[in-house]
Amino acid sequence: MVTTLLHPPARILVACDKFKGSLDAAGACAAIADGLARRFPEALIETRPIADGGEGFTASLEIPLCGQWVEVSAHDALGRPVTARYLLASAADGPLAVMEMAEASGMWRIAPDERDVLRASTFGTGEMMRHAIDGSGARRLVIGLGGSATNDGGAGMAAALGVRFLDAHGCELCATPAELAGKLARIDMSGCVPLPPVTVACDVESPLLGPAGATRVFGPQKGADAASMPVLEDFLETLVRVSGGEENAQCPGAGAAGGLGFGLLHFAAARLVPGFDLLASLTGLEQSVAAADLIVTGEGSLDAQSLTGKGPVAIARLARRHGKPVIAFCGRADAAARDSGLFDAVHELAASGLPPDELMARAGDLLESAASILKD
Repeated sequence: MVTTLLHPPARILVACDKFKGSLDAAGACAAIADGLARRFPEALIETRPIADGGEGFTASLEIPLCGQWVEVSAHDALGRPVTARYLLASAADGPLAVMEMAEASGMWRIAPDERDVLRASTFGTGEMMRHAIDGSGARRLVIGLGGSATNDGGAGMAAALGVRFLDAHGCELCATPAELAGKLARIDMSGCVPLPPVTVACDVESPLLGPAGATRVFGPQKGADAASMPVLEDFLETLVRVSGGEENAQCPGAGAAGGLGFGLLHFAAARLVPGFDLLASLTGLEQSVAAADLIVTGEGSLDAQSLTGKGPVAIARLARRHGKPVIAFCGRADAAARDSGLFDAVHELAASGLPPDELMARAGDLLESAASILKD
């Protein structure tokens, strides 16, 4: 497809999400921007990688926030030492730390044959939070959820912050589902470090418990089987009861990242916000949309799930609000996305007829080429 524009744009905003398995959001933006620069050499082109609370969320904020990466010694979901990192930026109210829980506690660190959700813990996420507070003096934390290898309701995170989980005899328990299940009797929060305001980027609306909750929806992909699923659900029910967190367990997003949403709500008094909305507010994205003559967005797959408001669709709605033309590039799109009325044009790399493996391998070149033939 070749898109015709009424006038050559003087200012173009390129705001793409990742092309999963091919390009991260920054790479996709760069490829499209290179093509547009060939087609419109006089245009000012701004790139804004976008992400929800999951993979790429922190990286998408590095340039807009002028942040610096901070490395920290932490532990992965199975308790093995790792080096994790978070972003530290200056803000009006003091240092701001931005991190993804998956950096320490993510599935990407665990080989498929190592997955053991009963032993998995978010302790490493809590270590990152504590380092940001104690080591970097962060006055505010922003945490992206997604890609977790855990189902511990945030107990591990809380333990790293000084919360103690006790049995009926007052003995401290290791904060994993395997250790806490059937033993947790009391929670002591007296040693929890003072926490600054915590905002959580979360695009999952699941509650903590029940058929739509953390265990039943996401447990199987983390290695939970028919034997461990009831143990995990019973553990989370006990965690809620002992902590007095019944209200927080019902909140949309409490089930995100294996219940870390609940843990952050209950133990850190966090505020859960849709990932795109948080990214937009932190970076002034809407002002960039308003200033542009053309908005270009995209992701690997534009489909019905995209229409729930993620990434490119959220960008398109912003563009429509400001009366701006918006073009999408994607690997492939379904009819729902193409016919949504949100995009002036949708360019599918799959239309090239190349095999899927080649499409993924050549995604950058194909995006650059497609962007270079937009007509004015």
